[in-house]
Amino acid sequence: MTKFDNAKAEIVDDQTLSNGWTRLSRYTVDYTGSHGETDRIYREIYHRTPAATILLYDPARDTVVLVRQFRLPLQLHGEPAWILETPAGLLDGDDPEPAIRREAMEETGYRVHNVRYLFKAYSSPGSVTEVVHFFAAVIDTTDRVSSGGGLSEEHEDIEVVEIPLDEAMAMIGTGEIIDFKTIILLQWAMLNRSLLG
Repeated sequence: MTKFDNAKAEIVDDQTLSNGWTRLSRYTVDYTGSHGETDRIYREIYHRTPAATILLYDPARDTVVLVRQFRLPLQLHGEPAWILETPAGLLDGDDPEPAIRREAMEETGYRVHNVRYLFKAYSSPGSVTEVVHFFAAVIDTTDRVSSGGGLSEEHEDIEVVEIPLDEAMAMIGTGEIIDFKTIILLQWAMLNRSLLG
């Protein structure tokens, strides 16, 4: 039992504000809180389709495979816009595992074999519908079957970067790695290094 057992939220209206690359909606909600009062509240929600991300780890070299690409929101904050991340992508109607296998190949050129599902998490549950499925896979140099770099028809321009795991972890502290999914997976790897050998 929690304090919210009698709370409820009833959607009264859903208005589309923008429907471009993705949809932005304004919801009107009658929210009955834990103390029984009902208030009308308004929320703007950014609709993002489900996504997946993967940590590619080479135990023989103790390295992780990351990708560097352009991210406009960072430029809007006045920060360097080409950032390091774990390979990731939208599911595009697939189940999470085949989607992340596809994305890993497209972005890094690595064919992954034994993919391990870790967990799922919402990136910003207060305003974004996106749920991200997290994976890890052990790789070696023979698994790299192409140069990667993304798909030109999707205007992807990706650099593949291999970094020692300890160095990647240190880059969180220096601000060189600032992507939430990458930080989560690197921290998972440090806690579970014995599982990745």
